[in-house]
Amino acid sequence: MSDNDSGAAAPAAQRLERFLEHLRHERRLSPRTVENYRRDLQHLLYWLTERHIGDWPELDDHRVRAYVAQRHREGLCAKSLQRVLSALRSLFRYLLREGEAQHNPAQGIRAPKVRRKLPITLDTDQLGQVLNQPGENALELRDRAMLELFYSSGLRLAELIAVNLGDIDPVDASLEVVGKGAKTRRVPVGRKALDALRAWLQVRPALAAEGETALFVSRRGTRIHPRTVQQRVSRWAMAKGAPRDLHPHLLRHSFASHLLESSGDLRAVQELLGHADISTTQIYTHLDFQHLAQVYDKAHPRARKQRKKPDGS
Repeated sequence: MSDNDSGAAAPAAQRLERFLEHLRHERRLSPRTVENYRRDLQHLLYWLTERHIGDWPELDDHRVRAYVAQRHREGLCAKSLQRVLSALRSLFRYLLREGEAQHNPAQGIRAPKVRRKLPITLDTDQLGQVLNQPGENALELRDRAMLELFYSSGLRLAELIAVNLGDIDPVDASLEVVGKGAKTRRVPVGRKALDALRAWLQVRPALAAEGETALFVSRRGTRIHPRTVQQRVSRWAMAKGAPRDLHPHLLRHSFASHLLESSGDLRAVQELLGHADISTTQIYTHLDFQHLAQVYDKAHPRARKQRKKPDGS
């Protein structure tokens, strides 16, 4: 990169840094999300600089399409391209708000469609077999309480880790959760989860450091680390005879699928999961239909395979 190129890129780089600060402090996005924005937009900034485009307001929809097409040819998947366009749209919404741009060049541009994979779930009997196993020591009582709370309330991993002592109201059996984008929601806590939490709270003082406010703590007595939760959930599943590897998001998927299957109330499930867009929740309707299709295939006389007669006909 030449000195001229570096100088031309300076205003764009400064605007990018201000935008990232806006994400951190105004929108209060997680550090990981901000880093994803930085990485995607920094790559686009290099691409602009190579083409002697000095600042973001010079970017038009033709150049955005050219960039997306090039990244697609290079093998970037559709989901990643959608993330790039989302980051660019957010940047220009910020620039428009600040009076530093006249239009949003990414607004009408779409990435290739993503083929969405259906989330994997366990059925209620399989989960019951795993969750009904008793804990034999303080760490297992903690692990069982975490598993029950994941499945009872459909929590994300970060949401469970953030729960503090006193956050769960045992009177109305509920928990206020701070989800993505610092949005709060209130979720119910089931009877089985409350029982498991009481058992954990009886032994928690033996592990927790003095003054620690986290509900779930590690061996060191401090707030438990996400990786530790993942490892302990997986270890519990193996020890208790789960039919497959278990992880926190599988419990969240199972929560959503079982609730939707029983209630059919998509809006309620959206609220409980903390999804901003109902289209994210709608993937669970496909799971529900899959279950219904399996029932149909087994039960409907015109869908069942006919048994062969003894003579083979």
